[in-house]
Amino acid sequence: MVRANTFQPTSKQNFPIRSVLSTLALSAVVAGFAVPGVSLAEAKEDIKPAVESKLAASDLLLDAAKAGDRLVAVGARGHIVYSDDQGGSWTQAAVPVRQLLTAVYFVDDKNGWAVGHDSLILNTSDGGQTWAMQYRDPELDEPMDPNGPSLLERPLMDVWFRDANTGFAVGAYGIFLRTNDGGKNWEDLSDVVDNPDGFHYNAIAEIKGAGLFLAGEMGTMYRSADYGDTWETLTDMPYDGSWFGVSGTKQSNVVLVWGLRGNMYRSTDFGDSWQEVDLPTGATLLGGNLSASGELAVVGAGGVVVVSHDGGQTFDVVTRPDRIALASATVLDNGKILLVGQHGVSTAGANGLKAN
Repeated sequence: MVRANTFQPTSKQNFPIRSVLSTLALSAVVAGFAVPGVSLAEAKEDIKPAVESKLAASDLLLDAAKAGDRLVAVGARGHIVYSDDQGGSWTQAAVPVRQLLTAVYFVDDKNGWAVGHDSLILNTSDGGQTWAMQYRDPELDEPMDPNGPSLLERPLMDVWFRDANTGFAVGAYGIFLRTNDGGKNWEDLSDVVDNPDGFHYNAIAEIKGAGLFLAGEMGTMYRSADYGDTWETLTDMPYDGSWFGVSGTKQSNVVLVWGLRGNMYRSTDFGDSWQEVDLPTGATLLGGNLSASGELAVVGAGGVVVVSHDGGQTFDVVTRPDRIALASATVLDNGKILLVGQHGVSTAGANGLKAN
């Protein structure tokens, strides 16, 4: 396992905030979200509840998760919506912030966490109906020289919990947070992963029978055989472009990673070796989820949807006629696919096209 290094933020001035925004080609919102820093006054003014909107389920959404039989999706302006009828109708949740939320994870049908800009971490204990803020970048609450540089924006990109107490949140510039008490306290452990250049972490996932896998920009990949306590940096990387997603399968030790220009790779030995997955698309792949029954759905730019029914060995690939950019997908219990992206949340058929 790796030795701990002192975390040093990268010197980049303009980073691609999950490059979700740039690769989704959301030019109208990129200008508003992809900023390298914020002033202290701006940060304090941002602690306002999300505005109630009848269109919250049709606004930009970036991730979705299951909370028992409920579906929960998160996205722009602090919007969180939930559905109790498999995506047929949606209700807006009570959320204390207005920042862009990038990922959501539930450990059971009641307890979940959402993360986003300002290193925000939100928690729910009622299945996503109401949310409370557990953590945000502590520098936002510290005095700052008004004539000095702006604060570095460090959004969190993903979150994962191994039980109701122990969880991890990861994001830009190599930020790595851990809690051992269900989020009452979060500790910055960015130095436990060997990432001296401060590359962004975009996705973290559990790999059956193996541990955790972490993927980010510049082809960086890390694994933890003890589910987050120690981390090993993989040096034999199959690709040096950014990864935006990672998933396990129902099979032990199998990892799939995907990212820019339709690149996807599969490993059957927890990252020791890799095989390229041949996909007939050059579209950037962003988010996706593994269903309880083993189907893996991944989506991305230009309305591309790729679905596997055999543990990621082969994929069916379609491009939706509307070509609306998609951020994540979840295969539902009824076989349909829940899609989230540029135009909010929608339900597609099992092949990713319009549901009948």
